Amino acid sequence: MLTFDEKLTIIESYPQLERKDVSLKRINFQLPNSISDKKNIVYHLHPNGNGFVYAGHLDHYDTDDKGMVNIRDFSAEQLRSILTESIAGLSHQEKSINEEAIIGDLKEERWVNEEGNVLVLLYESEVWNIYFGLNLDESFDTYEEAIEFMREEGFKPEQK
Repeated sequence: MLTFDEKLTIIESYPQLERKDVSLKRINFQLPNSISDKKNIVYHLHPNGNGFVYAGHLDHYDTDDKGMVNIRDFSAEQLRSILTESIAGLSHQEKSINEEAIIGDLKEERWVNEEGNVLVLLYESEVWNIYFGLNLDESFDTYEEAIEFMREEGFKPEQK
């Protein structure tokens, strides 16, 4: 089990997070630019080593009814993993150079699933194409078919 100071050092290594001291020597860390109304990524980190990380948008963690995971017994690797996944899933995804090469001047829609994966929907050459990164994932004749596919796969429009 990591000590409070070890957990604090790992959490503070994420520059996207802002520290907020709360009552009883507990500390919260917030993601101010979260695409969700969820801002507290680390909740009530306590000097006794107890604390929680928000993972309600990640389906491979056992969360409480508020979407939190207790990190009391987490290793350094487990803590880094959940923090990285949580922050990625709640962060606005900037276009990479490769995405920019595909998208160019076309109007795109970005769709995100609970794991933070992003699909890009483009209208090109009279078809609706869905890209996962640089890879063409699917093509559809109509916008409605493309939307139906993404919803069935668990994707939702990215909130800006």
